[in-house]
Amino acid sequence: MKGTLLVKNVKHLVTCDANDRLLDGVDVFVRDGVIEAIGHVEETAEDVIDASHMVMYPGLINTHHHLYQTFSRNLPQVQNMELFPWLKTLYEIWKRVDEDVVYYSSLTGMGELLKTGCTTCLDHHYVFPKGAGGDLMGAQFEAARALGMRFHATRGSMDLSVKDGGLPPDSVVQTVDEILCDSELAVKKYHDGSRYSMGQVALAPCSPFSVTEELLRESAVLARKLGVRLHTHLAETRDEEQFTLSHFGMRPLAYMESLGWTGPDVWYAHGIHFNDQELQLLARTQTGVAHCPISNMKLASGVALIPRMLELDVPVGLAVDGSASNDGSNLLEEMRVAYLLHRLNWSRKAPSGYEILKLATRGSARILGRDELGQISPGMAADFFLVDFDRIEMVGAQFDPASALCTVGLKGSVDYTVVNGRIVVRDGRLVNVDEDRIVEKANAAVENYING
Repeated sequence: MKGTLLVKNVKHLVTCDANDRLLDGVDVFVRDGVIEAIGHVEETAEDVIDASHMVMYPGLINTHHHLYQTFSRNLPQVQNMELFPWLKTLYEIWKRVDEDVVYYSSLTGMGELLKTGCTTCLDHHYVFPKGAGGDLMGAQFEAARALGMRFHATRGSMDLSVKDGGLPPDSVVQTVDEILCDSELAVKKYHDGSRYSMGQVALAPCSPFSVTEELLRESAVLARKLGVRLHTHLAETRDEEQFTLSHFGMRPLAYMESLGWTGPDVWYAHGIHFNDQELQLLARTQTGVAHCPISNMKLASGVALIPRMLELDVPVGLAVDGSASNDGSNLLEEMRVAYLLHRLNWSRKAPSGYEILKLATRGSARILGRDELGQISPGMAADFFLVDFDRIEMVGAQFDPASALCTVGLKGSVDYTVVNGRIVVRDGRLVNVDEDRIVEKANAAVENYING
């Protein structure tokens, strides 16, 4: 039994529901991980939060990450590089990834996400070094369970190494048969497609310049046979565009479309360099985009045409991308940067602060295929976070609570995060794990990994 939770006297409730309701002075009652009632609630509960000074928001949903990269962020040798040289340099470190690195980097990255209001994390893990041993995906699910986070894993893959014209070293690529076999096993072992599921799996060959045409085509066939979603990087840089033009005679999206990679079960990370005709194709096919503004800025990749995507009803969610290209796991920060970036580029046509919040909640839920997430209303999963506005950083921010997280921003942790009806962050600290112990163990693992 997940039990009951009552959030009393919520000062402002930003529902992000279909009617964009902002409710004041309400109670929210949760039973067995599901929101049962909103209003004046007479029920008693096993756990109670007094939210009389707090604003309540739907849990944020991260649609693209590389948690293992938490252990290779802020390295001086790559700070001024663009994507292709950045990748080639870091692969020499990433080829040493093992189960210990994956477990502690996942605890670290997901812990930061939870502390900043994110309740669901999608991770794109595609580095499976020869001889790494262990169950790398299993380590991620173990970390998510320890923290209490809703987790979507992808079985990423690479089969095109340097010797075949790709970017990754030979030691981190696998054969198509190995990848497909392990992908099917991962789905059968870890994917729960039921409503309110805490764990799901998608298939995610890494990118057009690190996988073969055969792997992309066969992964699409397998994913649809298994009833799971498809994900990859696309249209991130001009270098990628030149790669697909020179190798396949097609722009990136046309190449992916030729291999069965469009549709409502597909979403791409980045999507910066789409032209208008391609955006209309995404809209027609309901193919999604995970917007990663901070990573795109750090790697000088460009600015995605988010206002135009929203105008066309392309499914768009928000994401932090890999910690080594961000260098953090903070979706609240991503929201504010997204808001400011598009204001700079689009002025009055840019999304409002509230519209950016909806990208990180309803929009992200849409591209993950989770219609029970991303809003606060009866029948939805009880995933949300609360921010006490009686703090010095939020003085004067109370006039538009729906936009405040983007226009003003939140410097620091949220007060509470609730996932599946359970409090996982209380007073800005993780509830289910010893943060100090994680920091100690993770720092030791980082030293061994980087200097190994």
